[in-house]
Amino acid sequence: MTVPDSSAFGPLGPEDRAGHEGTAGPAVPAPAPLPPAGGPVRLDGPWTHRDVAANGARFHIAEMGEGPLVLLLHGFPQFWWTWRHQLPALAEAGFRAVAMDLRGVGGSDRTPRGYDPANLALDITGVVRSLGEPDAALVGHDMGGYLAWTAAVMRPKLVRRLVVSSMPHPRRWRSSMLSDFAQSRAGSYIWGFQRPWVPERQLVADEAALVARLITDWAGPSTAEFPDEASLGVYRRAMAIPSTAHCSIEPYRWMVRSLARPDGIQFNRRMKRPVRVPTLHLHGSLDPAVRTRSSAGSGEYVEAPYRWRLFDGLGHFPHEEDPAGFSAELINWLKDSEPDR
Repeated sequence: MTVPDSSAFGPLGPEDRAGHEGTAGPAVPAPAPLPPAGGPVRLDGPWTHRDVAANGARFHIAEMGEGPLVLLLHGFPQFWWTWRHQLPALAEAGFRAVAMDLRGVGGSDRTPRGYDPANLALDITGVVRSLGEPDAALVGHDMGGYLAWTAAVMRPKLVRRLVVSSMPHPRRWRSSMLSDFAQSRAGSYIWGFQRPWVPERQLVADEAALVARLITDWAGPSTAEFPDEASLGVYRRAMAIPSTAHCSIEPYRWMVRSLARPDGIQFNRRMKRPVRVPTLHLHGSLDPAVRTRSSAGSGEYVEAPYRWRLFDGLGHFPHEEDPAGFSAELINWLKDSEPDR
């Protein structure tokens, strides 16, 4: 398995300036044809698509089923479609499953500002209210997990349960990136994001070939089903939508640039408040982007039942690498009236 490093977002070479990716790495096949209709975002399936207004912006959602609301939050470099397996599984299990595109991604608005975690968390809780629900179980992966942690602290009355995959608690993430050399190296793509404009150009070069490379590098070695050429093509096309690359990177820029700023210090202090809702924390044992020891220990910030589940042999995308196993773990826990600590 290749551990991603900042070379993925290194200086542009002559080929980059001509519109092609100049970074080293295996050749990426041409994007596969999209599923019929729906464009790069509103992909056909058993779900329905619509837009909802929240926190001063418009958000695209895909939804299925009836019952208690489960709101699914994607990570980087993906969009709502990453939850295509969990949407029907949750609906069949008796839940109202909704996958949203975060601000600036997929079919949601690309606003000029508002990419700090506090505001993005208000987007999420605003969508819960706009859906007419009193609360939701939040399920977040990667950046979506970071924001789910944040929303559970900021708006606890709107979060019924919390499920986080492949992302430590924000305070744990901060300390790991600053004090753990191995995690800092594994997450060095985030340091590479701090330069202006260069990372955006690299993400969209060669029809967003770097998106396919990152997903392939971060996935575990044990499954042949993911990533496949068709799914990589979908993610590449979604990233190629104008302004998506810039908006996808902005939250990571805030996370680093705010470390010594008053707003970042205030956010870090605010996240000292414990999470007081039952929490399920999921992680792939071979995740090369977020190390297991970085996520482990996040339970110290939870004053409620907390369950840690490690998926053996999986990488950064357990919900796509083993969708049946992930969905079963998720649904069993959501239906458990007395989740263990």
